[in-house]
Amino acid sequence: MTLIAIVGVLLAADLSPQAQSWWRHVEVLADDKMEGRDTGSRGHRMAAEYVQQEFERAGLKPGGTDGYLQPVGFKVRKIDESASSIQLIRAEGVMEQVVLGREATISMRVEPTPVVEAALAFVGYGFAVPEKDYDDIAGIDLKGKIAVYLSGVPEGIPAELSAHYQSAGERWKRLQAAGAIGTIAVGNPKTADIPWARASRSRLLPSMDLADPKYIETTGMQISLAWNAERADRLFAGSGHTMEELLALADAKKQLPRFPLDVKLRVKTAVVRSGIESQNVIGILPGVDPKLKDEFVVLSAHLDHIGKSTVIEGDGIHNGAMDNASGIASLIEIAKMLRNSNLKRSVAFVAVTGEEKGLRGSRYFATNPTLKGRMVSDLNMDMFLPIHELKVLRVLGLNESDLGPTFEAAAKAEGIAVMGDPRPERNSFIRSDQYSFVREGVPSLNAGFGYQPGSPEAEIHKQWLSERYHGITDDTSQPVFKEDAAKFNRILAGFATRVANQEMTPRWNDDSFFRRFERK
Repeated sequence: MTLIAIVGVLLAADLSPQAQSWWRHVEVLADDKMEGRDTGSRGHRMAAEYVQQEFERAGLKPGGTDGYLQPVGFKVRKIDESASSIQLIRAEGVMEQVVLGREATISMRVEPTPVVEAALAFVGYGFAVPEKDYDDIAGIDLKGKIAVYLSGVPEGIPAELSAHYQSAGERWKRLQAAGAIGTIAVGNPKTADIPWARASRSRLLPSMDLADPKYIETTGMQISLAWNAERADRLFAGSGHTMEELLALADAKKQLPRFPLDVKLRVKTAVVRSGIESQNVIGILPGVDPKLKDEFVVLSAHLDHIGKSTVIEGDGIHNGAMDNASGIASLIEIAKMLRNSNLKRSVAFVAVTGEEKGLRGSRYFATNPTLKGRMVSDLNMDMFLPIHELKVLRVLGLNESDLGPTFEAAAKAEGIAVMGDPRPERNSFIRSDQYSFVREGVPSLNAGFGYQPGSPEAEIHKQWLSERYHGITDDTSQPVFKEDAAKFNRILAGFATRVANQEMTPRWNDDSFFRRFERK
C-alpha cells in the first residue's frame, strides 16, 4: 500500500460529521447503480432525483421549470466505426489506410459530412488572439482544406485569453473565415492529461449537441479528427518538417511554422443518430433583502459523467467519484451550511448535465435561466481533487473580477492561500461550466485543490490525470482527503456568504478581457 493510501485509511477512521456527510453523497453518486451517470441515461435520472431530494432536505426552493428540474433536449451521435475509414492520398495517387483508434479518431463533436476528400495545411497552434496581434492562420491558403494544428500556446499570451480563443467555436470562426472545411488536432504528449492509448478508447462513446440548432458553433465544419502524435509524421512526410521538430518548438513555447502538407485525406464517416432528454437540477435559497434578493449568486457543479464503455477493462463503469460526484456533494453540503444564514442576495445551487459532452447543460441554463432575477456571479466546482492535503487553492479567473479578492479573504479565514492556474496549457478556464456563465457576462470562478510546480502534490495531480481521469478507477476506493474536502466546502460557503451579503454587485475588472461579455 502506498503512503498516500495509508494516510487516506487513517483519515477515514475518525471523520468529522461534515466530512462524513460529504463522503456519503460521493458514495451514493459514484455507486455502480448510477451506471456512470451518462447524460440522459437511467443512472443520470436517478442521480438527478437524489440531488433533488437532498436540495429539498436542505430547505432549498424549487428553481427549475419542472419543480427542481430543467429538462434539456439533446441530439446524439455515435460513430459506426465498422463503416468508417480514413485514408491518406500521396501525390503519386497511392492510398494509405489509417488505423482508427491507433493512429487517429473521428470526432463526433461535429456533424460530419459522410465523405470528405481534401488537401491539408499545418497552421501551427491553430488560433488567433487579436489583442496580442497573434494569428496562426493569416497568410496561409486554407481554401477547401483541412487545417492541422498542434495543441499548445506560445509564450506571452495569458492563460484565460489563450483558452478563450482555443474554444471550439472561436477557433472555428477564424479557420472557417480563412476557407477551411475541417480540422485535425495533434495533441502534445507532454501536456496531454490522458495518454493516447487510453484516451482513444472514448471515441466509441456517444457525443451530444443541444437539440436547438442555434447552439451549434461548428456549423460548416465537415470533419474533425484527433491524430496520435506518435504517428503524425505520416502527415508531415514530404513537407520538410518533422513531428520531433514541431514538438521541440512547442515545448519551448515558440511560434510554430505554417506550411502546406504534401498529402490529401479521404474520410468516410458513418453515424448512428438519436435523441434524448436530460436534466439540470436547480435549488434556490431566497435572499432576504428587498433590494438585493433578485440578484443571484450561483454555485454550480456538473452531475453527469461518461457512463459505461464496452471497450474498457473491468466492469466498464466510469463512476466519476472525483469527476464530479465530489462537486455535487459539495453543492449539497454548502446548501446545508447556508440554509439559516438569512443572506441578502439569493443563492442558486445548480447541478448541470452534459458537461462531459461539451458544457451543454450549463450553456442551456446560462442562456435560459430559470431564475426570477439576474445572475451576478458563478462559482463552479468540477473535479476539485481532494487527493492530498489542502495547502493552497487553485482558482481559475482569479484576476478577472472582484470575486478574486473576495475568495482570497474567504480562504484566508480558514488559513489557506490562493493561487492562479499552475498549468495554463490545459485550457482549464474553458473546459468547465463556469465558462458558460462567463460567456453570458457573469463574473465567474472555478476553485480546486492547488499545488506548486515541482511539488509532491503536482506529481500526485499529474499521476491522477494520467491514470484515473475519465477512467474506471475514478471510484470510491481511491485515496481521498475527506477532512480537507470539508474545509474546502467551508471556504466556499464563506465565499458565497460574502458575495451574497456585500453591498456592491460583483463586477469584472476594468482590464479583464471578459468584461466585453458584460450585459448592460
